[in-house]
Formats: sequence, structure tokens, C-alpha cells
Amino acid sequence: MSVFTKTWALIRNTWRTLTSMGTALVLLFLLALAAIPGALLPQRSLNAAKVDEYLVEHPTLGPWLDRVQAFDVFSSFWFTSIYMLLFISLVGCLTPRLAEHIKSLRAVPVPAPRNLSRLPKHHEAEVAGEPGELAASIDGRLKGWRRTIRTDGDVTEISAEKGYLREFGNIVFHFSLLGLLVAIAAGKLFGYEGNVIVIADGGPGFCSASPAAFDSFRAGNTVDGTSLYPICVKVNDFDADYLPSGQAVTFAANIEYQAGADLERNSWNDYRLEVNHPLRVGGDRVYLQGHGYAPTFTVIFPDGQTRTSTVQWRPDDPLTLLSSGVIRVDPPAGTYPDPDERRRQQIAIQGLFAPTEFLEGTLLSSSFPALNKPAVAVDIYRGDAGLDTGRPQSIFDLDPRLIGQGRLNKEARVNLGVGEEKRLEDGTTIRFDGAVPFINLQVSHDPAQIWVLVFSLTMMAGLVVSLVVRRRRIWVRMTPAPAGTVSVELGGLARTDNSGWGDEFERLTDRLLTDGGRHS
Repeated sequence: MSVFTKTWALIRNTWRTLTSMGTALVLLFLLALAAIPGALLPQRSLNAAKVDEYLVEHPTLGPWLDRVQAFDVFSSFWFTSIYMLLFISLVGCLTPRLAEHIKSLRAVPVPAPRNLSRLPKHHEAEVAGEPGELAASIDGRLKGWRRTIRTDGDVTEISAEKGYLREFGNIVFHFSLLGLLVAIAAGKLFGYEGNVIVIADGGPGFCSASPAAFDSFRAGNTVDGTSLYPICVKVNDFDADYLPSGQAVTFAANIEYQAGADLERNSWNDYRLEVNHPLRVGGDRVYLQGHGYAPTFTVIFPDGQTRTSTVQWRPDDPLTLLSSGVIRVDPPAGTYPDPDERRRQQIAIQGLFAPTEFLEGTLLSSSFPALNKPAVAVDIYRGDAGLDTGRPQSIFDLDPRLIGQGRLNKEARVNLGVGEEKRLEDGTTIRFDGAVPFINLQVSHDPAQIWVLVFSLTMMAGLVVSLVVRRRRIWVRMTPAPAGTVSVELGGLARTDNSGWGDEFERLTDRLLTDGGRHS
């Protein structure tokens, strides 16, 4: 045997194995199994901070998981390989089945077996009449069956089949699964998803003109960020209802938005944004993901100039919304003419915010998530807060390197209620002015979402049809008998589900032979 023949045989056998239904089922199971780490482990595309935290907490296991892309499961080489193999397997498996099904639809029912009495269901009777007339009568009563009449001398046979829709439903189910895989892949390629925090009650809002407008942005492989659909959103107010335990019952935001031609006319549209009721515009969906609070501080410098800053703080307790964060304030221009001196006079405020103050001694906590009695417990720092270093840093925490190097020094620690202030030694005053809500918005664009829905529905429809419809075959053989009667022999075969076929065959026999006769 030549090398070419051996190679061709190997390729052919590999292809047959890959495109078998058994292999497709194994790959589908492996795909579900491979998705488990994506549900159990934090994913870098969703929350990079959680991944970094996991790596710090698991210094031995974490790097190994990172090497095998366990934190990027759905874009990993092994998940993509299973996905593509499943796609190829389904195409190679379903295409011949579809061709075979079309061929079977065009074929006439097979002739009756020589010995009908050997079939699982059998019935004999003698009926008055002529074979031709009886055949026409029985043929008329087999509506819904694909049937044909054959005549061989004095013997007339009717072959009938039903249940072709079962295989059609099976094929629709598997092709819909294939379409679902394609739609999901297309959504990952051409879709994008961004998250942004927007402050309510007169906050500046945001516009989705570029990925830079978002706090985090995940783009599909074909998205370069230059063709995002422009949407501008302002949050007028936010309201929430809580149980006495602090658990949120409902929360919603009244927003204004611009999109498309609204941007040219500078006109705004009102919308009440609620959980599970996203704003849909231009193929994008804007979801309300969460909420929290943004404390407001005013810094009064010794020369009387002021700076007011409102910055979102991170909710650390989801039940009481006790939050932590940082506000960095740069002195106004002219207060310190020397740039180095101005950098050394930056103010940083770091601490906790409680929407409803609860004190245990001087330790601040929160007893309820609503803004009933706002208060803060903060450390006030002076020095280089890192505002103009050009190095990225967290908006919720100070850079510990600046503190460790002595470039940022603690000036005071204080608890403040709304309107209360702290005066530093040089005359600088820090006042807590209260807080306003913020909401976390998610902007999602998935051009294949409608196709995911369509293929999901057709999958369910195909599955229901393939489970409900059953394949059946019957044959009727009619032979002239003495005294003007016809000997009728019926045979039945269940090609799929045999349950209930006995009762169904008996009812069918009675319906076909309603004119009576001597049954045996």
C-alpha cells in the first residue's frame, strides 16, 4: 500500500470519526465542561481587579491557572478549539443527513414484505367488495399518510408511512444549534460591552463616542473602537426602595439621552431606566447594573479660593452601602506659583462613607443603605497625590508608594457629618457637603442577539417536534376471495417509539375496515 493511499485512508477515517453524531455529542459535552472554569473563576474580560486579587491570594495555583488561560476561558485556545471542532463536526454530520432526508421525502413508500404475519403488528380480515374499490376506500381513509398503491395481478397493496416530520424536527434542532454557535461567535467578533459610572442629580453624564469614555471596555476582535454608536446620557435622579433589613426592593433612574439625529438637534429624550428594562437605541442596550454614592468635599485654601469635588466611592458592603474611596484635589491656579510647591500642596482625602451613620465609639459604620444620615470617617493627606505623574492609579485607593516615600503625609483623621469641616494647621479647611447617588451603566452591542433568540426558539420547536412525532409504517394487502369478498391483511411497524403503537394500530385497523367483515 502506497504512502498516499495510507494518508488518504487516515484522512478519510479521521473525517468520518469527526463528523459522526457520537463525536458531536462528545464535543458538546466537552464544551459544557470547558465552560465550568469560566463560571467558577474570575474572568479578566469581566473583572480584571478580581483576577489580580485571586493571583495575590493564590500565589502558587494562580500563575499556573493563568498560564492555561483559566482567567480568559472563552477566548482561550482550548475553548476555541473545542468550539471550532464542534462546528465542523455538526456541519459534516448534518449536511449528509439533510441530503438523505430530502431524498427520502422524494421516495415512495417501500413495498410490503413478503410475509406480513412476521411483523410486530398484524391483522387479517375478510371484507365484502372488490379489491379495487376497497383499495380506493382505504386509500381515502389514510389522509396524512404518504402512500402508494401497487397492483400485481389480482393482488393489490397499499404502502403508507407517516412521521417524516420527526426527522425534519431533528434536523432543525441540530441546524439551529449550529446557527446558535455561529450567532454567538458573531456576537463575540462584532460586539462590544462597556461599563461606566454616571453621577446623578446634575452630574456631567457621559457620551459613548469612544472606548475612552468608559471605565472598562471589552471589544470584539473586529471592533477597533472607531465606529461606536454615539449615545449621550445624563442622570437626573435615582430612587430606591428598601426593606427594613436594608435589602433593595426596586431601584430606578430617570435619565435623559441623545442618540442619532438628537445629537445634531441637541434634543434630549426622557426615559426611566430600571433593572431588566434596558434602554434600547441604535442597536445598543443600556442596562442599569448597580448604584452607590459619590461624596462631595469642598477644600478652602488659605487664600480663600475653593475647590469642590464629587467622586464616586466603592460600595464595600452591598447591604448597607458602606463605601470607601479617595478624593484628590489640586490647588487652584495662582495659589502656589511654583509648580513644585503646588504639587506638594495637593490634598488627598481617603476613608469611609456611611449613608446612614452608625458609630461604635469613633468607628464609623452604616446601618441602612439610604441617605438618612450621611457621614464620613477620613484621613486627610497633603503632598504629591499623583495627579500629574502620568502613572495610572486606582480611583478608590491612594498609591501606597507615595505614602511610603514620604511624598504624601497624613495631616488629620476626623469624622464629619454633612456641613461639618476640619481646619488644618496652615488654614486649609476641608468641608463635607453630603453625597449624591451614582449608577453603574453597561452599554452592550451585540448585532447577533436577535439571531440567538431565533435559533433558540427554532431549537426548542425542533426538539418538541422530534419528541412528539413518531415514525409509523403500515401495509395493506388485498386479495380476491370466494363469494364476492376480499381477503385483507394488514401489517404495522413502529420505526421509532414503540410505546402505544399496539392501541394505535388497533384503532387504525378499525378505521380502515369500518364497513365490517369477518376478522381473524
